[in-house]
Amino acid sequence: MLSEVKANFQSEQQYTQENNGHGRVEKRIVSICHCNYGIRDWPGLKTLIQVESHRTTTTEKTIETRYYVSSLTENAKEFSQRLRGYWDVENKVHYVKDVTQGEDKSRIRTIPLVQIWALARNFALNLYRSNQFQNMARTQRHCSFGLEFLKQIFRMK
Repeated sequence: MLSEVKANFQSEQQYTQENNGHGRVEKRIVSICHCNYGIRDWPGLKTLIQVESHRTTTTEKTIETRYYVSSLTENAKEFSQRLRGYWDVENKVHYVKDVTQGEDKSRIRTIPLVQIWALARNFALNLYRSNQFQNMARTQRHCSFGLEFLKQIFRMK
C-alpha cells in the first residue's frame, strides 16, 4: 500500500509550519492529494497526506516523511492542525502517564488491578488539571509530600 501511495502522490496543496524550541528547529511540510487513482480500493478514501519533517538540532539534521490516508476533504492547513492535535494528546496524556506515573514500568499484570490502576492514574491527571496545574511531575511530587496538599486538591477540610 505504501509503495502505491508514494507512486501516485501528486501534491495539490501544501502548508508549511516552523517551530523553534527545546533546542531544535522543526519544519513540517504537509502536502495533500485528492486524486487517489491507481490505489487499491479503500472504502471512503478521499485524501492522501504526506508530512515531511525537517528537524535540526545543534548536532544533527534529520528528514522524515510520513504518509496518512483520510476520508476527509480538508485543506493542507486543517490537516496539519489535526495531526498536531494528535501529538498534543500524545504529549499531554501518554507521555505523562508513562514518564511521570511510570505506567509502562508497572509490573501489575492481574486483570482487575491493571484497570483499577489505569483508572487511578487517569483520575489523578484529571484532578491535577482541574486544579489548573501545568507541571504534572511537580504536582505528583507535591502530592507525595503529605496529606495537607492532597486535602487541598480534593478540596477537603
